[in-house]
This record gives sequence, C-alpha cells and structure tokens, in this order.
Amino acid sequence: MTRTKVRRLRRAVLPALAAVTATGAAVAVLIFSGTGASAAEAPVNLGTAANFSVLAGSTVTNTGPSFLAQSLGVHPGNTAPGFPPGVVAGEIHLGDAVALQAKNDLTTAYNDAAGRTPFTILPAELGGTTLTPGVYRIGAAQLTGTLTLNTQGDPAAVFIFQIESTLITASGSSVVFINGASPCNVYWQVGSSATLGTGTQFVGNILAQASITMNTGATLQGRALAQTGAVTLDTNTITQPVCLGPTGTPTTTPTGTPTGQPTGTPTGQPTGTPTGQPTGTPTGQPTGTPTGQPTGTPTGQPTGTPTGQPTGTPTGQPTGTPTGQPTPTPTGYPTPSRTALPVTGGNDGAASLPLLTGIGGIALTTGVALLIVYRRRMSES
Repeated sequence: MTRTKVRRLRRAVLPALAAVTATGAAVAVLIFSGTGASAAEAPVNLGTAANFSVLAGSTVTNTGPSFLAQSLGVHPGNTAPGFPPGVVAGEIHLGDAVALQAKNDLTTAYNDAAGRTPFTILPAELGGTTLTPGVYRIGAAQLTGTLTLNTQGDPAAVFIFQIESTLITASGSSVVFINGASPCNVYWQVGSSATLGTGTQFVGNILAQASITMNTGATLQGRALAQTGAVTLDTNTITQPVCLGPTGTPTTTPTGTPTGQPTGTPTGQPTGTPTGQPTGTPTGQPTGTPTGQPTGTPTGQPTGTPTGQPTGTPTGQPTGTPTGQPTPTPTGYPTPSRTALPVTGGNDGAASLPLLTGIGGIALTTGVALLIVYRRRMSES
C-alpha cells in the first residue's frame, strides 16, 4: 500500500512540478523579449551626397523647366544638358573632386541600406498599403495608387526599402505620411533602376545602382542618386526633404538660472598687511613699485635703504577661480525623443513587466509549495 501511495503521489506531483517549471521559463522569456527586443532603426548616413538633389554616374539630362532645390553632380561623367531651361538652386559639379566624394559617400550609404537587418518581406505591389517604421525587402517593387507611411507619432521614424531589382510607379501614384512626417528618413535602395511615372508624387531618397528616370510632371521630396547610370528629368521638381524634430516642448529644458553661479566674494582675499614695513626713507630712487603697499605710517624716520622691503605678493591672494563658477552647458538640454520601435514583436514589454513578474512569482511559489508537500509525503512513507 505504501509503495502504491508513493507512486500515485509521484504521478501527481512530478507533472505539476514540470508545469510550474515550464510556466516560469515562459514568463522569463516574455519578460526579456518584451523589454529587450525593441529598437529604433538608425538613419542611413548619406555623407556629402545629402547636399545633392541629383547625382549620376554617366550624365544628367533634362527637358523643360525642372527645378532642383540642391546641387547637381556627375562623376565619372561630366555632362548635364538641359540646364537651362532647368534650374539648379545649389551648385553644379561635373566630373570634379566634389562630385567624386559625393559618389563615394553614395556607395557607402547604398551598401549600408542594403545590409540592414532584420527585414520584413513585402509583395511587389505597394499601392493601398500602410506601413510602420522598419526595414522592408521586395523583389521588384510596383506602386499603383497610394502607399501610406505611418510614423506612429515619431517624426524621426526611419523607413528603409531594400528592392532587389526595379522600382516602378504608375502614373498619378503617391507616397503619403500620417501621424507625423520626416521625408529625409525614407530610403529606397534599388538594385537596378527606378522609374517614376507621369505625375507621381514621391517621397524619400532614391539610391539606385544603375539609373533613375522621372517622367513628365513627377515630383520628388527627396533625392535622386544613381551610382553608375544616368538621371533623366522632364519638367520635374525635386525639393529638399525636411528632417523634423520632436513635437511639443522638450521635457528637459532648463527651468531656471544655472545652479552654479558664484555665491559670493572669492574666499582667498589677502589676509593682512605685508610683514616687512620700511624702517626709513630710501637713500636712492626706488627702482620699482613695491608689490606690497604699506598700510600705515612708518614708526621711525628713514635713515637709509629699507631693510624690510615687501618680500612678494601678499600671501593671501585669491587662490584661483571662484569655486562656484557656472557649470558647463546645462545637462538638461533637449534631446530628440526617439520612440522605441519593434524590430520583431510588440513594443509594450515595459508596460506588461509588472504583470509578468507577478505571474512568475506565483509560479515559483507554487512550485516550491508542491516540492515541500512531495518531500513530506516521501518522508512519511
């Protein structure tokens, strides 16, 4: 009978202990994944390429009154026909060192964008889609209609599109923002060539391996940067993307005068009169001004050269800069607020941490209690 009871007890207790252990492990995974998996994507550094509305490898050609808000550059090519009638608000660099540096920076940025991970795979058609910040990979991208980018209230949100071959937009297509906008943080890394259809309203930095073509009337709030091929324009407008900062009043703005203002007179004022007063009138003209001025009338008539010239600067001179000088720049200057965006999974782990911790504690307590009961029963048997 005793062995039978022990076996039954084991059958009841061991599964319970296993369940408690599994529950504790699951809670631990949830806690760590919920609080440690979310991270905001960093912008792609364009370097000096950010100064250009258009960069090309072979040439830039233009038809009609196109307008470029920034500079135009070509390297290793050195031609850009069509300006005028096209207007370049910045500078034109054809085959020079400035264009070469910008092209080198473009190559670095292209490789950076192409190598970002993790990424989410999207179907070819982007029209009618709403996306949140992150990295997306597409085989060959097609935009027909409207692509909506939801920044979720973070003006510094980053969108990176890794396109293996071509990017093509249909006529009249558009890219729009909701809940804030930062066009400078949208990047289209294109494995071959990009073509914007007639009247397309596009947003972001196009980093193409080969060429970029903007058909009649297409607009771009961003940059058209082609590594090896040409950039072809036809009555287009390319405006500089605006990088927006945090909205609202920063919570860390200094609220008053720095707390380190000097609180009074320096503590190292001279503490007394020089100890070596002259005992008589000098027999010769003084050769210099004594460093320690007498503070009273001499006690005796001068009979000769003073034997007690002041020996130096009073010993109580201020010892240095007042100790209460203002501290360097207030440590509470505003810093851009970056919303922690999930790479994989949700971003509410911090909010659910107390609940998950409580569950883990209950599971652990239950396991200990069952273990104690089990040992007592074993000892009794």
